[in-house]
Amino acid sequence: MTTYFDQVDHAQLLCDFPIADTFRSTFAAISRDELYARQNDRFMQLMQRVWQIPFYQRLYTQHGLEPGDIRHLDDLRKLPVYSKADLMQSIEAHPPYGDFHGMETSDARAILHTTSGTTGTPQVLLFGPKSREIQNLLLARAYHFQGLRETDVVHSVYGFGMINGGHYIRETLLHWTRAMLLPAGTGVETSSRQQVALMRDFGATCLVGFADYLKRLADVAQELGIIPGEHIPMRMLIGHLGREDRRALCDAWGGAEAYDWYGVGDTGIIASEGPDHDGLYVWEDAHYLELLDVDSAEPVTHGAPGDMVVTVLFKDDIYPIVRFNTHDVSAFETSSSSLDLNLRRIRGFLGRSDNMVKLRGINIFPQAIGPLLDVRPEFTGEFICRAERDDTGRDHFTVMAEIAAAPETYPHLSPVYRELLKTKLGITVDVELVSPGALSHLTGIETRQKPVRLLDARPESML
Repeated sequence: MTTYFDQVDHAQLLCDFPIADTFRSTFAAISRDELYARQNDRFMQLMQRVWQIPFYQRLYTQHGLEPGDIRHLDDLRKLPVYSKADLMQSIEAHPPYGDFHGMETSDARAILHTTSGTTGTPQVLLFGPKSREIQNLLLARAYHFQGLRETDVVHSVYGFGMINGGHYIRETLLHWTRAMLLPAGTGVETSSRQQVALMRDFGATCLVGFADYLKRLADVAQELGIIPGEHIPMRMLIGHLGREDRRALCDAWGGAEAYDWYGVGDTGIIASEGPDHDGLYVWEDAHYLELLDVDSAEPVTHGAPGDMVVTVLFKDDIYPIVRFNTHDVSAFETSSSSLDLNLRRIRGFLGRSDNMVKLRGINIFPQAIGPLLDVRPEFTGEFICRAERDDTGRDHFTVMAEIAAAPETYPHLSPVYRELLKTKLGITVDVELVSPGALSHLTGIETRQKPVRLLDARPESML
């Protein structure tokens, strides 16, 4: 019987996708032409696999394409872009897995997970052993790059169950690092109070997860009289920071250093911040990343924000990915790397284009609201936005924010918050101030891997 381990050549993977010191030396020495040649070879191998899969056959023939039309990576833009909506249609037409995976034409042992469902119904995620281990290896590359040590104790708050996140982190740390792992999961799997006690008892030095919950755990520690930096020797915070107030998060954890990385469940990690804290380095040996205009789907000018559209160059076993629109928005950094690595950098996660609210000509990204409010000392960091449409067709946008202040001060503070948002956004929005914890049932901060930041009550037929 052929097992998962038989289908992975770990030594070859390390040669093809170096980590730790070999990563740094490789991408300091490689030229852009050499990197492109490596990308092109992997892309052409990927395209051979793609044409075996019904989903892509249907998508490409609908656009008048034949296998011989794609001769090199420069032809990539001839191929149509697709998104989660297309994958969900495939699953509906061909339940339960869809027809985008290619399991029927592969000997690879398939691994099944799902997305968290933050942006809608959970989506099937499928991996082969080779692509799964490369994703694990590439995340370990980020951890090593950011300074993870063999002696570190890593506390993970990524969810388990069907969700990919917790399993991904666990496999990465166990297979490609020597750090100790505390796989606590979400606040549902291990309560926040228990998580703080675990970190204290096992001496956690590194905390990984989504920034919202990392901040929540610091607050719980303070409530319990457990002082980060004193009772918990935390030195690193690694997760998904986006536009969050990094300094506030670091201070909450006793001065620990924070690092960002970006990826989605389908692709695994795409880009990682390094020790220079100067943008996120795109793992270009593994991914070809495009930034396309949200409205026109044309390439944006260098430095302008756009939808991240990714082609996973190594995923040629189960569920190949070519020009997948994540609908996550970022922008390429325009300055050169202080580390002299020949890799492009992005500014990280700036918001979701399919979660964007256009209000009287202004694009508002709900995830960006919290960081705008962080200048207010009483703001706890917890918020949610509500979009509504009245009978006249006019849209209204309300920001509900938790503050640590006496309720009798709310009428005086609300105008301050409205003016702050008007200055930052260029448009007037409504503000509702509430007490700490009042929004948890809406955001799911204690129960979800990624909290909800937008309640869109507008009729779907009118969006």
